[in-house]
Formats: sequence, structure tokens, C-alpha cells
Amino acid sequence: MKMVTCATYEGVDAKVVHVESTLTKGLPSFSVVGMASASITEAKERVKSALLSNEFSFPPKRITINLAPSDVKKEGSQFDLSIALLIALDYLQDDLSDWFVFGELGLDGAIKENIQLYPLLLSLANQKVIQKAIVPYDSLEKLSNIPDIEFYGVKTFSDAIELLKNPKEATPNTRHKKIEHPSYIIKDERYYFYDKYIDDFSDVKGQELAKRAALISAAGFHNILLEGSPGCGKSMIAQRLRYILPPLSSDEVLDIAKLDALEGKEPEFKPIRSYRAPHHSSTTASIFGGGSHKAKIGEVGLAHRGVLFFDELPHFSKGVLEALREPLQDDKIRISRVNSKLEYPSNFLFVSAMNPCPCGNLLNQAKECRCTELEIQRYKNRLSDPFLERIDLVVNMQNVNVNDRAGMSSADMHREVIEVHKRIKLRGQNSFTAKLSDSDIEKFCVLNQEAKDTLDMAVHRFTLSFRGIKKIHKVARTIADLDRSDTIEKKHVLEALSYRRRGA
Repeated sequence: MKMVTCATYEGVDAKVVHVESTLTKGLPSFSVVGMASASITEAKERVKSALLSNEFSFPPKRITINLAPSDVKKEGSQFDLSIALLIALDYLQDDLSDWFVFGELGLDGAIKENIQLYPLLLSLANQKVIQKAIVPYDSLEKLSNIPDIEFYGVKTFSDAIELLKNPKEATPNTRHKKIEHPSYIIKDERYYFYDKYIDDFSDVKGQELAKRAALISAAGFHNILLEGSPGCGKSMIAQRLRYILPPLSSDEVLDIAKLDALEGKEPEFKPIRSYRAPHHSSTTASIFGGGSHKAKIGEVGLAHRGVLFFDELPHFSKGVLEALREPLQDDKIRISRVNSKLEYPSNFLFVSAMNPCPCGNLLNQAKECRCTELEIQRYKNRLSDPFLERIDLVVNMQNVNVNDRAGMSSADMHREVIEVHKRIKLRGQNSFTAKLSDSDIEKFCVLNQEAKDTLDMAVHRFTLSFRGIKKIHKVARTIADLDRSDTIEKKHVLEALSYRRRGA
């Protein structure tokens, strides 16, 4: 029996698969066992053609290929090369079990690129289970961004045969590529940031309060709700937030590239966070992931480490809004189906926007609101209190004024966010301020006596919940960081309270 190693997807992560082969005497046959999908069983014809096209005779034996473990469903064309090599190299005595082999075969034996290889190999690298891999030559450019793996690129089936005939003499084709973007080091960890602001906050005229809230939101990763009349700049602010978010470590850059590849996009390997903005008519499955046979990742998972923007918030279905409470609270999403169960990280910045009433003119001094009190109440009742409690900052935006002028640019705001990020890391805080645990709040959110008295008065006056109190602590901590203050003062608490939802 001969064996090489490959991998398949189990949810959004890779699962190691051992590809085994036996060639025995008997009536000629070719079978693949081990819960192989249609794309793998079809590989038999591609393998036969590739062997015959490269001057290999197809063995007149009973050929059995086993994909272990047998209780995991396997799919993907990356198994083609593994199967073909085991058949062609049955005579070799060398142990090939430590080689990972990936590649789709053409009928002429050419090894074809597959965009899904990148997230598969990145997941294996994160699990520390892979050291060297044979991959399509055309994939080397993007795969070289993954550290700690030796990649051997092959263009044809014959190239792979020659490589494994003398595996000890083979040399890898690539070296790990460095991320070529501005960066800085804190406590031996390098952080990268993107300094090109395609959408700039200087385009937003006026709205200084909303821009201040956006700065606080970006610096601490605080969820934010923008409420205002149509055309006042809610969507503009949301679109610009991704460019001023905190820098990324190299692992985080690779994670974002992995999500791009899972979506079918070409990874760019830029230190810029993702931005997802599903339409309010999107189904629950498209937002959270799912599927009857295979649970696929949804918008919530694709927004991991980035921004999830819900425009026209009350128009999203009640089921979607209530289901969003779990990832907002736990930073992960669980999908359970009869055929599969999946859990994936969803640590994102939630940005939302809404009108003050169905017609949008309730706060507009120049236009008359056409809504009845009942319609306004129904509109607002679509958002439950438990859902709204997950939002840290609520901002009522002003009407557009002809005298409004540009304020801070994205570059200015990003510099402030970077300074806060440095302060956070230097004091030993591992997560964003909005994501602090209860024990970390006690450790990092230290209030002076005047600030404590102010917060105590607010708790009694507004009957704040435990979650509301913690939220004020965390928002005030971010405001203090922007103010370069080690201790949270009264003015920081008062500003944090000003972003509290009215009536909460």
C-alpha cells in the first residue's frame, strides 16, 4: 500500500485526508472509496487520460483508492494529482506519507490552478500539520504568502513524477513573501496598515458629531447606529470606516485573504479590513450561512475582522435581527443542520443606519413628516431592546446645511486610531476595547472617583442594565485613549453617556 496526503474542507477549515492505494491481481477495475463526491469519482477519467497522455500504461489490475478518514465527506478536484501519482509510482519503495499533494489534472496531464487551494493550505498551516506540499506551478505566487511551508510547483504530471522519484534532492520553488505595506512593531509583533484612502472622510461635510462617533467606533471596534434623514451622509460614513480601522497583524492579513478566496475572489493580501453590506431583502441563510447538505459561510462570517453594514436597519427581517444577537455577543456563529454542524469566528464591527421614521422626514426641519404616530411606533418596534443593547454608539445625525465644511480627513482620523491601537497593545490588552471580557473591564477600565460618582448617578437615573454599564465603561475607555489619558475621567463618562440610546 502506498500513501500521500491531501486535504478537504470541513466547514471553513481544512481536514487532513490520507490518500491510500492498492493495486492487486484480479479483473481490471478502478474504484475510489471513502465518501468521495462526484468531483472526485469523475477524477478517474482525468487520471486515466493523464497517464496515457504521458507515456504511462494504465495498470491492468484491481485498483482501489481509499480516502481516509472514511466518515468525512470529501470533495474537490485537488485529489486528482494524488490519485494519479499513487498509481504511477506504485513501484517506488520510498515513504511518501509526509508529502501533501494538491492539483487538478487536465486530460493532457497539465496541472491546473485552483483558487480554493489558498484557504485550504492556509488552514493547514494554521493547524501546524504541514511542512511541504506539491502544488500547481501557477498557484505559487499567491501561496508564497503563507509562511512555514515549502512549496514545490509542478506544471505537468511528468514534473511531479520526476520530483517524487528523487524527493530528497528536490528543492522548494518559493520563499515566504513579506507584506509590502507601512507597519510598526509592538512587543515583537508587526502590524500593517493601508495608507490609501479611496473613500475619504473629508468628503463628508459637517456632521462633526457623527464623525467623532465614527472615530470612537473605529478606535475601539464599537458597534454603531447612525440615525438621520435620507441624504445626510449615513452610508458615506459607513463606507469610509473600513479605511480608518486598526492595523492588522500578518496572520490577520492572511485570514482576510482566506475569506476572499472562500468567496471566490482573488486574494489581494492588503492590510485592509473587509466590508460587507448585504441588502435588507437578503435571506437568513445568505447572511448567517447554511445549506441543506453543506453549511456554507455567510455574510456574517465573511465580515470577520472587518465591517458588517446594515443599511435601512428596520427593514431587515425580525428573524435576521434577532439571530444577529449571538455573533454580536459571542463573536462567533453556530450553524446546525442535519448533515453538518459548523462554528466559525465572526468578530466584526457592526455598523447600521436607519431613518427616524418610515418616510424619513421626522427630524428634517425643511420637510413635513407624513407618518402617523402608529406608523412611527411600528417602525421603531422592529428593533427589540435586547438587539439594541448590543450597539454601543447611537448617533442622531444633523440635517445637511449649505454652510457645512469638511473637517478631519481619513488620514487624520486613522493616525488617531493607530495611536490608540499602540496604547492598547502596550498596556497588554489583547482584544479591542469593545470586546473586553468582564475581568478585563475591571483591569483596564479604571475610573477616577469623580467618574465613578457620575456613572453611579447615571445608573440610578437611567436604570442602566449590567450590559449597559459595561458598555459605558468600554466606550469611556476608548474616549480616554483618544484623549491620551490612562484613567477614565468624568468628561469621558459624560461623552460615553451622550451616545446612549434615548429611552434606554
